[in-house]
Amino acid sequence: MNLLCPECGKRPATLHYTKIVNGEKTETHLCEVCAQEKGEYMPGFDNGFSFHNLLSGLLNFDMVSNESPDIAHQKTVPRCATCGLTYNQFSKIGRFGCSDCFETFRDRLDPLLRRIHGSTTHQGKIPERTKGELKMRRDLEKLRGQLVRAVESEEFEEAAQLRDQVRSLQERLSE
Repeated sequence: MNLLCPECGKRPATLHYTKIVNGEKTETHLCEVCAQEKGEYMPGFDNGFSFHNLLSGLLNFDMVSNESPDIAHQKTVPRCATCGLTYNQFSKIGRFGCSDCFETFRDRLDPLLRRIHGSTTHQGKIPERTKGELKMRRDLEKLRGQLVRAVESEEFEEAAQLRDQVRSLQERLSE
């Protein structure tokens, strides 16, 4: 079943947009002609929006510079030692060549991930009913890591406090 464009009522609505502005979510379904007239169509993309082109644009965000092409070419291009993929190739195709690419390009990816997600660590979504317990388990793992580091650096007073916090959290989890 094809949905007709609500603007013109003639052509099928082939472009679907979801906008969130100030927490308000609106969904729009338009044909390409009406989308162009309303300024919703993204020119330069075949059949509308391309995620790979968006990702490519984000990845190249920091690449813009005032350097001459000669200077830019003289700089070394990051390349994965395992698969040979360059950062430029990654930004064009939007996929890594192997699992080592993430480490190879980490210095360029961390600022991008921080800009998009606000963090470089995957947090995931947590169902409300398990959120409390999962948060306590994450806190427990974090405290255990801090405890190990405190013992290694011979900060025994801090280690004792962390040990007590770990025990307390373990007791709460076992209730």
